[in-house]
Amino acid sequence: MIRLQAVILAAGEGSRLRPLTRSKPKAMLPVANRPIIEYVIDALLENAIRDIVVVVGYRKEDAIRHLNRLDAPIQIVVQERQLGTADALRAAEPEITGDFLVLPGDNYVNAESIARIKRERNAMLVAEHPNPSNFGVVVIRKGLVREIIEKPEDAPTFTVATGVYSFTRDVFSCLQTNEIPDTLSAMIASGQRIHAIPADDWQDAIYPWDLLKLNSRMLRSITPEIAGMVDASVIRRGNVRIGAGTTIGPNTVIYGPVTIGSNCNIGPNCVIMPDTSIGDRVVLEPFTYVSDSLIMNDVTVGSHSRIVAAVFGQGCILADHTTTYPSASFIEVCGRIQREEFGAILGEGVRAAPFTTFKNCIIGNGVTVEGGKTVVGLIEDGTRVM
Repeated sequence: MIRLQAVILAAGEGSRLRPLTRSKPKAMLPVANRPIIEYVIDALLENAIRDIVVVVGYRKEDAIRHLNRLDAPIQIVVQERQLGTADALRAAEPEITGDFLVLPGDNYVNAESIARIKRERNAMLVAEHPNPSNFGVVVIRKGLVREIIEKPEDAPTFTVATGVYSFTRDVFSCLQTNEIPDTLSAMIASGQRIHAIPADDWQDAIYPWDLLKLNSRMLRSITPEIAGMVDASVIRRGNVRIGAGTTIGPNTVIYGPVTIGSNCNIGPNCVIMPDTSIGDRVVLEPFTYVSDSLIMNDVTVGSHSRIVAAVFGQGCILADHTTTYPSASFIEVCGRIQREEFGAILGEGVRAAPFTTFKNCIIGNGVTVEGGKTVVGLIEDGTRVM
């Protein structure tokens, strides 16, 4: 009996997630302190699928280093140029011997969803989404895919393609273009049946602010653990995970779900509210409040700061009295205008002087903000805000 294989596509940049994908592919962005691709691998392993091929490309060194450290049987192949999902699948063809699944490495999909589709041949996992125009919209009749419409302005349904497929090896003879949805459309036109399988739980992060929802979702499943030094006066409620070498200072309050990485220095007198993940080697200085935020490695947040609904890229250094102020406004990303409510998205290495307020803004990598400024909108990489 030939075992079911899986191909995880992790070669893309995720351009709509800039500036956070400057130095790493989207699949390697940390959510609840784990790269997104790890959740995909876990879901496969829960289904006893252990023959896993991962296609890497953009910033491949970062992905290869991490994947080689995992305790999982992973074969890595390289897509030399990022020409599309079908082209990435072609790179994996020499490793495929029979029926297989295809999964995006930058989406969350749970084990139950994989269990549903792995029983089918030539199938697509679909899900309902409130913003279908960001995806391939799927028209279904009697359980079969009839049409796939890529990112339509006016979507005829709320059903979207998740990027998870079940194929036989025959699909490689159908890969005529660089995108898998085009291949599926050609297969349907030739009379082949593509089954539509509803997902149990699936989530994608299209834009940087979507990482906050994904972070909240993944924090639901963290295992409580206290491996650092926590002062006796610290108040903890709910699921809280604290890594080795981390110090939590006196009178700090933590309401889970919260995960804090290793070798951090938190407090004293800080408040960390639910749906917050804090990476490794992060410093939160005294009297700082953090809620509903994703803070990556090596970030310093000065004292008396208030961080709400924010994503901070690696290596940001923010002085005292920094504020992120959630509000709703229109932001243009990759030519599409979005109206979204969040506090701030900061790329890597952002520097901000005391009394800086970030209001519903996306700040590029290496931006420097001088003191007392309120920053709004989109700020390009390397800008100096004076």
